[in-house]
Amino acid sequence: MNSIEIKTLHPTKDIVKFIKFAWKIYKNDPNWVPPLLMDKKKILNKDKNPFFKTAEMEMFMAFKNGEPVGRIAAIKNDTHNKVHNENIGFFGFFESINDQEVANTLLDKAKEWLKSKGVTAMRGPANPSSNDEFGMLLEGFDDPPRLMMTYNPKYYLDLMDNYGLKKIKDLLAYKIDNPKLLKSEKLIRVAEIARKRSKVEIKQINLKQFKSELEKVKLVYNQAWAPNWGFIPMTDEEIDNLAKELKPLVEESLVLFAEVEDKIVAFALVMLDYNELFKDFNGRLLPFNFIKLFTQRKKIKWARVLTLGIIPEYQKRGLDALLYYEITKRAEKIGILKGEASWILEDNAMMTRGAEAMNGEVYKKYRVYEMSI
Repeated sequence: MNSIEIKTLHPTKDIVKFIKFAWKIYKNDPNWVPPLLMDKKKILNKDKNPFFKTAEMEMFMAFKNGEPVGRIAAIKNDTHNKVHNENIGFFGFFESINDQEVANTLLDKAKEWLKSKGVTAMRGPANPSSNDEFGMLLEGFDDPPRLMMTYNPKYYLDLMDNYGLKKIKDLLAYKIDNPKLLKSEKLIRVAEIARKRSKVEIKQINLKQFKSELEKVKLVYNQAWAPNWGFIPMTDEEIDNLAKELKPLVEESLVLFAEVEDKIVAFALVMLDYNELFKDFNGRLLPFNFIKLFTQRKKIKWARVLTLGIIPEYQKRGLDALLYYEITKRAEKIGILKGEASWILEDNAMMTRGAEAMNGEVYKKYRVYEMSI
């Protein structure tokens, strides 16, 4: 038996080594989209990512005969535990060759680190939280991931199951066909009733007033999702940081606010699926690929509904149908004919009903695992 060595990586010097290991796992996978190195470096950098003001993380890499064979991060998220009154830790950024011993050793190391922090359960994968890439692909391996969604080899499911990790929640991704949705008489009827009954006005974001528009997002975001399983409120600094990253990619007509008597009651963030372009960037945005974001964006045919939130007192009034209808009409005008609504908790009845009302179909599933430690 070849011995497996686990090394603790330096929090800054080894970030690129940690990220680049993924290229080894996916080198022959036609559906993998290489992550942008500059984005991943910012996410993992404890000095640049405000998430780490209330969280800790350690990165580990496994070696066999001197060759890297796997990686993992262990994460203690104090905000999550405070909000949900739990005492859990997370594993994330998991990658491994198809070797159960390697996977076991990595997961053992993460579990050992988390146990030393006093937590009593391990959940994941979270990269590094539910506000980022979350869950492991369970169904839908024949298609590349949409923007900011996870992807992994199918054998990872066996590695998790054989280790003893158990499902705690599945996340759903709905595929939406624009022409099919726009023919839904029920959706159109509900949308128009909602518009008239609530006297709601739909407005798109104004990027020229980005700072004040962002304040509207903050008003809705943490109110709308607070009751959801696994939800972690984002600080103003975290929202500012994410907005700064996404702003160059935003399509104004697809970022919408719903207002009632000048009060913001809902927000929808829809992004073009830049993964269709990133697939050929090999992780590099500079110096020339950055230009392609603008010269080739018309080639993009998918969009992803990242966020659609309604403040509690305006929920169950059909505003979700109205927003979906508006999103689809606007997407069609710019040549976007397919969409993904993701991710949605499997037991979030309000959101799953909304997706089904759009004639959406579940075409991908993701699993979040947990075990006591």
